[in-house]
Amino acid sequence: MKMRNVAIAISLALPMTAMAADERLSVLCSADMEWCQLMKNRFEAESKIKVSMIRKSAGEAYAKIRAEASNPKSDIWWGGTGDPHLQAAAEGYTEEYKSPTLPKLQPWALKQAETAKYRTVGIYIGILGLAYNENVLKKKNLPPPQCWKDLVKPAYKGEIEMANPNSSGAAYNALATVVQLFGEEEAFDFLAKMGQNVSKYPNAGVAPGEDVGRGEAGVAIGFMHDLMKLTVAGFPVKVLPPCEGTGYEIGSMSIVKGAKNMEQAKKFYEFALRPDVQSEAVKALAFQIPSNVAATIPAASPRLENIKTINYDFAKYGASDTRKRLLQRWTTQIYSAGN
Repeated sequence: MKMRNVAIAISLALPMTAMAADERLSVLCSADMEWCQLMKNRFEAESKIKVSMIRKSAGEAYAKIRAEASNPKSDIWWGGTGDPHLQAAAEGYTEEYKSPTLPKLQPWALKQAETAKYRTVGIYIGILGLAYNENVLKKKNLPPPQCWKDLVKPAYKGEIEMANPNSSGAAYNALATVVQLFGEEEAFDFLAKMGQNVSKYPNAGVAPGEDVGRGEAGVAIGFMHDLMKLTVAGFPVKVLPPCEGTGYEIGSMSIVKGAKNMEQAKKFYEFALRPDVQSEAVKALAFQIPSNVAATIPAASPRLENIKTINYDFAKYGASDTRKRLLQRWTTQIYSAGN
């Protein structure tokens, strides 16, 4: 009888074990690849859930989720600027989820969730800035830029890189920032003049900084946490916020509407909000400011309180109509004019 009970217990346990082993999760990651990999490895080790991860810039990730809305291939979208996350939320591409961890997050992270009716949440802050290669500018006898308006000076012709805001969250953040700083008409006049100095608009937000690090360009626009990686790695790169003031992102996380692995997505969501997990970002040289109040801010991170920032209107500039209109105008007036 005892042997029979043992046999029954084993037979019941085997399907459960097999089910646990077959748990899967598809993550769309818009952070730096090293950080994406760090998150994947740790989550798999802790949860025993097999993770398939694809890395795409925020704009590309949004486009993928929209294109696959009728048959989602991704379960959760982690990282990247909040504007496209808010657009996806407004258009119904992401799932409402009220995490029990919300009370432990910074006010800005909670506000992001509330703005999106809990279809996204803030996971970090990144501040927009400029970077320049000291050797390149010295060789060409160029002064280091200090302000946005410096970037229109003819001396910088061919020396500036900014990513394409249609694919890059960082570049859209820059576009929305100058619109809020100067007003839309003056901002597009500025972008047109700066465009005469831009050598190229790559798709990825980190690409301009990498080119500046290699000496292929003199000046880059990007997020300071990405640019600081170059300085920490020993490249002759200086990073600063523009003197007029600058914008910032609330990096976000969203569960995809109709996710095929919904419970696993929620497990990853809670995992990503934990303070110990957020504090580990520095291992991947990710210097963003984390959203959990108990997480450790990396020593190399820019300090929000020491930088002049604008009152970035995430609700307005993350709204679908505003994003579409600004991107269309930028593509027509700025990008097409220079290509």
